[in-house]
Parts: sequence; C-alpha cells; structure tokens
Amino acid sequence: MSDRARLRELLAARSYERRRVVLASGRESDFFIDCKQTILTAEGHALVGRVMLEALGELPSCGAVAGVELGGCPLASAVSLTSFLAARPLDALYVRKETKDHGSRRRVEGDRSLTPGLAVVLLEDVVTTGGSSLRAVEALQASGARVVGVLALVDREEGAAETFSRAGLPLASVFKKSDFVGAP
Repeated sequence: MSDRARLRELLAARSYERRRVVLASGRESDFFIDCKQTILTAEGHALVGRVMLEALGELPSCGAVAGVELGGCPLASAVSLTSFLAARPLDALYVRKETKDHGSRRRVEGDRSLTPGLAVVLLEDVVTTGGSSLRAVEALQASGARVVGVLALVDREEGAAETFSRAGLPLASVFKKSDFVGAP
C-alpha cells in the first residue's frame, strides 16, 4: 500500500465523521474531518511528512514550510523533519493566529530562519474558504517571507482554490472532499 493510500485510510478511520458541525469559516457542514486525530499518531506523523513533502513538487520551489496554529504546526514539523532525512532540508515556521502578548511577542515562530524574500509554502490541514490561510499569508509576508503557494492535506472544495487564485497563490491538496464523502 502506498503512503498516500495508507494516510487516506487512517484519515477515514480516525479523523472523518458524518455529523453537523460549524466550521471556522462560520459555514455549517454535514461532515467533519479532524486531521489532528491522525497527524498526531506516530504513523500518521511519518506518513504526512512523506506524502506532503512529495506533494510540494506540485508547487513552486520553496526554502521553508509554514504551518498555521494549531492544525498546520505538526504538518510543518513533519515535513521539515522528513525533508532533512531526505537531504532536502526545509525549515519549519509556525504562524500564530494572533501576535503573542508576552515573551517574544512574535506572530511567526522560527522567524530567525527567515531571510528577506525566502520562498515559503503554507501548509494547512483542512481548507474551506481560505480566509484564515490568507491571514497567515499576510503575517508571513509581514515577516519578510515570499509565500509561493498553499498545500492542504484536505481541500473541502468550498471556495479555497478560488480565494487563493484571486490572491495569486497556487493551491495543491493531497486529498479532496470526494476522497471521504461518498467514498468506500
């Protein structure tokens, strides 16, 4: 079984639920996919690192990957670790939803790895409309990064691709809604 197929199997078993839920976008949905339930297992972490590192090939080349708090952070760590093991090191960045109000007062963690204009791909666990991702893109740009694309583990196919296209950002996704909803 391929890494992608096994990751889909884990996501379907551990993360996907048919139930009514209100999403971060404010929209209601009849299904929910909590990718963290899969990503935070040892096997899921290893699989997502390998599968998403490979999927980066669908986007412009980058020097770092960034994950949005909370679901994107383990993605960035998994991809960064896997990239190092594959001798293609990509540093990880974490983007907070709000600037930290104490200590470093950072919005982007790992920012010492950022050189002006560094090409960065934003990693997301699930995208719906893309609104929260664009706020993270703005934070990365304000820190000096040049965001060259977005890579989602799951695209709910509810407008994110169009949102990113209008912003001039390509979107790649490992899985789509159709890989879970109505799938065996």
